[in-house]
Amino acid sequence: MIPVEKYHGTGNDFIVVDANASVPDRRGFAVEHCDRETGVEYGSSERVGADGVLFLALEDAFDPPRVVMTLVQPDGSTAAMCGNGARVAAQWAAERTGSHEVMIDTPAGTRYAVLDGDSVQVEMGPPTFTPKAVPLAPDREGSLLEEDVEGLTVSAVNTGVPHAVAFVDDVDAVDLESVAPPVRHADVFPEGANVTLASPDGDGGFRQRTFERGVEGETDACGTGAVAVVAVARELGKVAAGDAVTVTPPGGELTVTLDGGVAYLRGPVAREFEGELPVPHTR
Repeated sequence: MIPVEKYHGTGNDFIVVDANASVPDRRGFAVEHCDRETGVEYGSSERVGADGVLFLALEDAFDPPRVVMTLVQPDGSTAAMCGNGARVAAQWAAERTGSHEVMIDTPAGTRYAVLDGDSVQVEMGPPTFTPKAVPLAPDREGSLLEEDVEGLTVSAVNTGVPHAVAFVDDVDAVDLESVAPPVRHADVFPEGANVTLASPDGDGGFRQRTFERGVEGETDACGTGAVAVVAVARELGKVAAGDAVTVTPPGGELTVTLDGGVAYLRGPVAREFEGELPVPHTR
């Protein structure tokens, strides 16, 4: 048994494990405990499983402190970046150091986070539309903007991980579980893509739903998806550079700002509970 904690960022929920704990089979641990039907269930929590396991290693000798973040998803894959996961990592590190600033080392690069009460803002880096960076199919010469992919009109952007973004009239009117998988596995995305829907909220922002690669289903929030919505909206002239844009997934409200080509993601983080979980036997 190892000690764990459960956090969520706008409904995007994670099992958090101190990387000093011995978990030889991280993939097996995530597959077993994140399953939404048979995974971990604590006390009064209504949700079973999680959207991933964050293995966090604190390096508090730095100023500001650094935390090395590894996200293992429910299918056992490792994600290069996760916006809400990074915000959770910052909160976790801040609780142990008392610092309101945290550096987060991820496979997608080092990110800077600032805490203000229960709100955490993380620098997400520059979104990119170039074919090699998304990535798109090797024979693709130009960026993919508002093109038909498996029946859905999408634009492709990498916000730490690849996203196929589609603007629709009403995100709730689309059967995401049906339309997303063909796009997620389309030939134009050799490494797959998250599929994110967005619709205007009537106040200058957007409502969002995301089918996440690695989760292989819809999540209550996706930070890289929220950034992708605003990045594509900016590229298509729907929002202006520097605007603080509200993006609302099912789990709550996020704010995305594109400033100088760099994206910033802000929203709440909550610690739900702590406990212990068994470590699966390695095969």
